[in-house]
Amino acid sequence: MPSQGSAGKYCCKKKCVNVRTDRLNCGACGKKCRYSEICCKGECVNPSSDRRNCGGCGKKCKKGSLCVHGMCSYS
Repeated sequence: MPSQGSAGKYCCKKKCVNVRTDRLNCGACGKKCRYSEICCKGECVNPSSDRRNCGGCGKKCKKGSLCVHGMCSYS
């Protein structure tokens, strides 16, 4: 349930969190990301291989390149 006056924040187990970035409450209270994943915009992603979040949230690889170990490289 959203807490008043804080857009995007939720209270999970009596603690206010941002479900768009919190690895332990990613997208919803209690939804945990795997060890190798981070929470970007409420979705668990692997920054080592995700072309849209390569090395961190929102870091997109250019068209035709791959995300390898968190760095964009050409295929």
